[in-house]
Amino acid sequence: MDMARQHFCDYALKFGRYQKRSMFGGLGLFQDEAMYALLIDDTVYIRGGDQLDNKLKELGCEKYRHVKKQTTATVNYYDITTLFESRDAELDKIILTSIDCSIGDRKAQRSAESRRLRDLPNMQLTLERMVKKAGIEDVSTFMELGAETVFKRVCEAYGNDVDVRLLWRFAGAVDGVHWKLLQESRKQDLKRACNL
Repeated sequence: MDMARQHFCDYALKFGRYQKRSMFGGLGLFQDEAMYALLIDDTVYIRGGDQLDNKLKELGCEKYRHVKKQTTATVNYYDITTLFESRDAELDKIILTSIDCSIGDRKAQRSAESRRLRDLPNMQLTLERMVKKAGIEDVSTFMELGAETVFKRVCEAYGNDVDVRLLWRFAGAVDGVHWKLLQESRKQDLKRACNL
């Protein structure tokens, strides 16, 4: 691990225990299963949310752009490397707010009762109708069955010529991420599970 990552990991301990996972070719820091920081090369990104987005923009922090083959996805993480290196006076408050927002969003995301199928990531009204026609009426059932089973049921309802990207959309909805951000290994596992 390079020094910038290690310094931030050491610094982040003051906000409580965290877990580390490989994310987007870098390292994600999580609290209560919610990612709040992303460390890529020598750059530190922190998750935005609520009023924190405006604060980070005011401070000149740029959003992270994940480039993957021919697509670019802009995600709600802001480059705070300069703030971290200069030990900005507001840094602690910014990170605590980010952690709070991340955990709050994760809890809301997990609260199936508060959502419609179309409110899940990657879903829309037409996909919600497809899923309902396949016999899956609500978010709880969708999450319980998982992407593979939902995809198989949609194939049964609509025929086997359903685009494989629909499987990626369902997996992203279950995982809470944009489908273009799914790792290639995850896609291969999904294809195997669906015999594609």
